[in-house]
Amino acid sequence: MIKRIIEEKIEKLMKQFPAVALVGPRQCGKTTLAKIIQKKSKIEGVYFDLESPQDLRKFDNPELFLTAHEQYQVIIDEVQRMPQLFPIMRSLIDKKRKAGRFLLLGSASPELVKGSSESLAGRIYFLEATPLQLIELPDKNNAIQKHWFRGGFPAAWKAKNDDDFYQWMDGFVRTFIERDLNNLFGTTFSPNLMFKLWRMLAHYHGGIWNAQSFSKGLDVSSVTVNRYLDHLKGAFMVRKLLPYYHNTSKRLVKSPKVYIRDSGLLHYLLDIHHAKNLQYHPMLGYSWEGYVIEQIISLLPNNIQPYYYRTQDGAEVDLVLVKGIKPIACIEVKYSETPSLSRGLAESIKDLKTKNNYIITTGNDQIWPINKWINAIGLRSFLVDILPKIITK
Repeated sequence: MIKRIIEEKIEKLMKQFPAVALVGPRQCGKTTLAKIIQKKSKIEGVYFDLESPQDLRKFDNPELFLTAHEQYQVIIDEVQRMPQLFPIMRSLIDKKRKAGRFLLLGSASPELVKGSSESLAGRIYFLEATPLQLIELPDKNNAIQKHWFRGGFPAAWKAKNDDDFYQWMDGFVRTFIERDLNNLFGTTFSPNLMFKLWRMLAHYHGGIWNAQSFSKGLDVSSVTVNRYLDHLKGAFMVRKLLPYYHNTSKRLVKSPKVYIRDSGLLHYLLDIHHAKNLQYHPMLGYSWEGYVIEQIISLLPNNIQPYYYRTQDGAEVDLVLVKGIKPIACIEVKYSETPSLSRGLAESIKDLKTKNNYIITTGNDQIWPINKWINAIGLRSFLVDILPKIITK
């Protein structure tokens, strides 16, 4: 069993808040994690899955049913399917406020966020669950290469070989597009259009978002393209990395970048069946960039926000970490063991005046200086040794 970093956070929050909501993509391990936490709890617990018709029928009279279980720690999976539960839980919490009473699991639908934030304000804490992160995995030979190629969905990571990984991902994507998205958001999507959009996004991974380009390629309106993208983002499948603005006379790029969040999903959409084939693919560098960025962002606390930075004059850095309104780190990602300092990165550091500047490489984990104000380092070492120091300063 892989120990999840988020486990201790959930346990701590369950001692503070009457309700904790764990949201994240399908198949990322939320249910397994919730059951582990419940098993360790001193309070007897019960689990209900609202995608199970049998469990759903138990909530015909939800207030009466939940009142009958007020002595238990209640886990409700796929809670977004019954947004009417939120005001009922608010009433029950106010009558008997007890930490750790509800653990709610959801696959990131707007109903979950909207319903609980309105009805359970001050009573709930939201926490995002991700697929397996690199630093949760054993530090063994080729662990990074395997995790990068297959991504973090537990079933994909644990597959016996690359063929089994690809087959699992094929079933996951088709089920998600044909059934899950419609159920999550209560609307109807064209599976064919969604699949084409996802494929296009994979080939555009790490690029500046331009809805009109996609609308022409898909022969639909830019409004439809943006709506589909927003739902993929809402389901934690796509990340929109916003540009960093600051007071400057320089002309800045102001559109977001788009990334497929899970690298295994990206490689499936790019039709890369085996890890060895990735090394010859034209998207190799962009894939590594997105993978590194996602691993870093997944470890950031709420008070530090990620951006990218690019000017019309060529200054550019892949990831800027900002605390409040102050940039605290510039991070460039290079698929190279011996990276050099580009003019664009040097200009960005000069513009942003950051003191923590790193190039993440594919080489060994030992840190080495590029010059007096920027260092190169391997990914795992950065995540374990450097990032915690940056975010706690």
